[in-house]
Amino acid sequence: MCQVYAGQRPESYEPVTRRLRLSGHSTSIRLERSFWRILDGMAAREGMTTPAFISRLHDEVQEIQGGARNFASLLRCACLIEMQQARDAGFALAAE
Repeated sequence: MCQVYAGQRPESYEPVTRRLRLSGHSTSIRLERSFWRILDGMAAREGMTTPAFISRLHDEVQEIQGGARNFASLLRCACLIEMQQARDAGFALAAE
């Protein structure tokens, strides 16, 4: 079992920093490469660039919750939700 987790390629969890603008301020976000790949896919499905998608998400979090204490953690959790929804959709299709 641990081989599945321990045997992953180091590139997948290599931290990558990207610079972007949030609420008009230049900033950088550091996430593992695997999370960036998921976010890139989420943005593409929305017809947006990744920076535009993240900026919109940031603005919506500001509006709904007044902000996020740790925005990078929010992004990681958004990726988990995306993966869980994809898994659940796959289960639903298999059941039909």
